[in-house]
Amino acid sequence: MQEIDARGLACPAPVLQTKAAIEKANPNVIKVVVDNEASRQNVCRFLESRNFETSVQEEGNDFHVIGKLKEGISPEISTDKKASTDTKKIMVMLTTDRMGFGDDELGLKLMISYIKTLKEMGPELWRLVFVNNGVKLTIQGSEVLSVLKEYEKDGLHILVCGTCLTHFNLLDKKQVGETTNMLDIVTAMQLADKVINI
Repeated sequence: MQEIDARGLACPAPVLQTKAAIEKANPNVIKVVVDNEASRQNVCRFLESRNFETSVQEEGNDFHVIGKLKEGISPEISTDKKASTDTKKIMVMLTTDRMGFGDDELGLKLMISYIKTLKEMGPELWRLVFVNNGVKLTIQGSEVLSVLKEYEKDGLHILVCGTCLTHFNLLDKKQVGETTNMLDIVTAMQLADKVINI
């Protein structure tokens, strides 16, 4: 069994170490030890994208993530290939819960209006990514939570930065989207036809 001790490391370091170990050693079983919930979620999701079945054991403050490669399958990444249609893929990255500078109350109203209007992009809206203060739009009490839940229900992938949620102590308050890491965000940027930063 390949073992990685990724305690004390901020995302995406645990995922990057796991990726490197898989590419170098091609293990059938891998164990990654992390010490926070965001890293646990990110490592599990990464392993599952590489055709591993995952289980988690908690020991004190640590999470032991164990990945077992599915029988007869190689650990290839499940990529989100470009669709054969002409539909473009637009990724919108929200780095704040306000739009613009000056008046915070106005900035919040503008952001709420912007998020509600995003549906007008139609099927070209491919990823919605929340980082830094933007993660506050995905937690309980957010004025756009019902809109985001509807988008997710309709198939839009919503990614929420786990490091940011942890920094603001909001991981357990997130109500919508996948907890993600910088590797996922960078990969999404590569796959997108267009990235809009707010």
